[in-house]
Amino acid sequence: YYIIIFVTNMFQSKGSASFKQICLIVILFFKLSSTLCIDANTMETSTIKNVVIAIAMKAEAEPFINHLKLSCDETFFPKKSPFEAFRGQYENCDVTVVTNGKDNVYGTGVDNVGTVPAALATYLTLDKLDGKADLVINAGTCGGFQRKGAAIGDVFLTSAVANHDRRIVIPDFVPYGIGKLDSASVTNLANKLGAKTGICTTSNSLDYNEDDAKNMEENDASVKDMEAAAIAWSCKIHDTPYVGVKVVTDIVDGDRPTQDEFLENLGTAAKSLQNALPEVIQHVCGRTHEEL
Repeated sequence: YYIIIFVTNMFQSKGSASFKQICLIVILFFKLSSTLCIDANTMETSTIKNVVIAIAMKAEAEPFINHLKLSCDETFFPKKSPFEAFRGQYENCDVTVVTNGKDNVYGTGVDNVGTVPAALATYLTLDKLDGKADLVINAGTCGGFQRKGAAIGDVFLTSAVANHDRRIVIPDFVPYGIGKLDSASVTNLANKLGAKTGICTTSNSLDYNEDDAKNMEENDASVKDMEAAAIAWSCKIHDTPYVGVKVVTDIVDGDRPTQDEFLENLGTAAKSLQNALPEVIQHVCGRTHEEL
């Protein structure tokens, strides 16, 4: 529109530029417009070349780290942090596996599970990569709901995440407490893996109480964990797409104690992750987000 007005004014004004000069301006304008469109289109369809995989527990991560032959990068995180990063290349992708490390604050030496270390480790990772990460995958174990068709060993890809233990009964804070965030769309990946999809609901407890149970049902949760919503929160801050890859170790609405089922099936779930994650990386690397 503006170029048309400009050219018209040039024709109408005295001492206007020659017809040849005007044609040159028009050609340059459309060439610039074409270049900008190509650049914008390239940005929209850029392929995935840098993937972060966030895994809370070392036992869950080790088989995958060994399979991909990733190396520990001791300089990746600040010295005082307990987190660990393992890096390398796979399927022409830069891969960074991040684990939450062991507790050295309370002196227990157990894995740093829960939302606080998960959010901080993810935030520091994305800050360190400074916009280079194309996708964050939260891989790990979860509890599954029979009412949503979950069974021991099932692989779930998250369609969204939410919290079920952040009970803030002040109207304006209710949506914040729930903290629902959509995951990246991965329909083709789910079909390739034969995986199920559903919402993952997060809390800082392995067990749950009656209020949690009510909130999990209201969240329409298929699976339950202790990190997903926190990781997705850090991803949202950094404007980085997120998806969870979860293997069911225990049935939340079953008749066995959660801790017993979890410990019994943790080793099997870690092997399932080892099998599934290379397929996930093979699928996502070199594709656009629209193709996932």
